Amino acid sequence: MSSYDYPNTTMAKQRPSLFPKITMKKIALSGAGGQLGCVVRAAFIERGIPLRSAAGSRALTPLVEGEDVMHGDLRDPAVVDRLLDGVDVLIHFAGTSVERPLPEIIENNLRGLVEVYEGARRHGVKRIVFASSNHAIGMYPVTERLGLDCELRPDGFYGLSKVWGESLARMYWDKHGIESVCVRIGSCLERPTEPRHLSTWFGHRDLMHFLDRCIETEDIGFLTVWGVSANTRSWWDNSGAARLGYEPMQNAEDYADEILARPNPLDALGQRFQGGSFVGIDYSRNDTTASGESASPAAQS
Repeated sequence: MSSYDYPNTTMAKQRPSLFPKITMKKIALSGAGGQLGCVVRAAFIERGIPLRSAAGSRALTPLVEGEDVMHGDLRDPAVVDRLLDGVDVLIHFAGTSVERPLPEIIENNLRGLVEVYEGARRHGVKRIVFASSNHAIGMYPVTERLGLDCELRPDGFYGLSKVWGESLARMYWDKHGIESVCVRIGSCLERPTEPRHLSTWFGHRDLMHFLDRCIETEDIGFLTVWGVSANTRSWWDNSGAARLGYEPMQNAEDYADEILARPNPLDALGQRFQGGSFVGIDYSRNDTTASGESASPAAQS
């Protein structure tokens, strides 16, 4: 298997120019035991790409003999040093990925991220791919199409931590020259399953192509992109991702008929805002059908 082949797909054969052979850069993956980390780790290992994989409190079982695995708390500089020693690119997928009380978010998503970037300074890591989130803009109504320069409107403490993380990444580029790609991940799944995903889906094959481009593209500096496939109904203008050479091939519209034949699992509030179900968590405005701009029912379209 060549380094750009994807298991059980014909994608590389369809457009092999999108998957150049990855050079022998040393790559580390944090959050390797999480939902997306498991996908990325397995794909890289199956493609024969050298990878150091790190999980949190639970040890990882090596997928192949000799796989470089570790676990530990990224708030501990010693753990970060172990993770980043000799690394060129870090794919940072660790942290709390759902809405939680603020103290937990601060510890896992803010303190941990600072330690990671400080570790990158110590070890000369050239680039970090930071998993931001669509929840950094979740309070926009679904009627708005957003560019990458939109005002950030988080839908909770989790989304707020991603706003902060993007700014931290920017600062470390401006002050310390550590490159970052901040990817506002949509709904990253093997296949879309609900109406919201027709706009937000980020297919696994597109995810791996995206990460290839994040690793191989030269002179990125600081860049923010939407982590989304080529969805016909996308809410997000991802033209800025062309700088990476990211050319998604998956489209949630291919699943639209079966998705729309099922009941929508979101309530009225979740269907109105781009953040979906996260918007309703601890939501206290009187008008639960409010748009992103007004609490007045009369103002709704």
